[in-house]
Amino acid sequence: MVSFEDLEQLAAFAEYGTLTKAADSLHISQPTITRTMKKLEHTFGVKLFERSKNRIRLNSTGERAVEHAGKVLDAVRQMMTGVRAYDKSLTTIVIESCAPAPLWFIVPQLAKKYPAMTLSSGLAGIEEIMEHVRQGSCHLGVVLAPVTEQGIHCRPYIREELSICLPQNHPALQGAPSSLTFRDINGFNCLLRSRLGFWDDLCRREMPVSRFLVQENDAEFQELRRNSTLPIFITNFSELSDEDMNGRVRIPLADASAKVTYYLLSCEGSDILDAVTS
Repeated sequence: MVSFEDLEQLAAFAEYGTLTKAADSLHISQPTITRTMKKLEHTFGVKLFERSKNRIRLNSTGERAVEHAGKVLDAVRQMMTGVRAYDKSLTTIVIESCAPAPLWFIVPQLAKKYPAMTLSSGLAGIEEIMEHVRQGSCHLGVVLAPVTEQGIHCRPYIREELSICLPQNHPALQGAPSSLTFRDINGFNCLLRSRLGFWDDLCRREMPVSRFLVQENDAEFQELRRNSTLPIFITNFSELSDEDMNGRVRIPLADASAKVTYYLLSCEGSDILDAVTS
């Protein structure tokens, strides 16, 4: 009988080309993988390898066996992922968002609706969120655009708009503009909070000449925000006190990319989306 480990070793040999490298990649001994290759030939009842002095390589039949082994390994991994995801779904609701603000509203709503469930929330890239929703390992995803895909429910949720807070004597404020663009502030250094999701990538992409002082510790970030004159970003969901503003002037960013609508995703048959939007 062929085992998962047997097929894993065959696939590793095909990938690395030698028994030694394949064994090292799997953290097993070379004699172990050598015995497995002989066992596979005996089990299949066909020759899978061409052997010469100090060398072994796959023949065409062996290459076909590797193709089938890859499909079986993928199927087994998907099965394991699916079973684990289902077991986790019985006690845990997983929420993934491309930005932090939606989680500030979603998590309390779901905690109230499902008090007996554990909530697991975090930030992820949009493609990763999409894949996890498809797999069922993410029960509620938050992305930046509507999704029309069979098997996935999608609804608009909330809108977030970015502003820049600048010291009153900042050069970008000359002429008392009612709004600015990323181009207007590109080149100025800014104070930035870590774990901003897609906002972090957006600011770096739109302001390639600027440098960002990124703070991971919340207390240190708050201290710098109150006592420095560095520009900071806020949104309509992150209002600041006069003390936190430290004399800065808030100016909206007019770029279309600075105004986003979040969309909620869930698999068909799930009532999680209704719990948040109803």
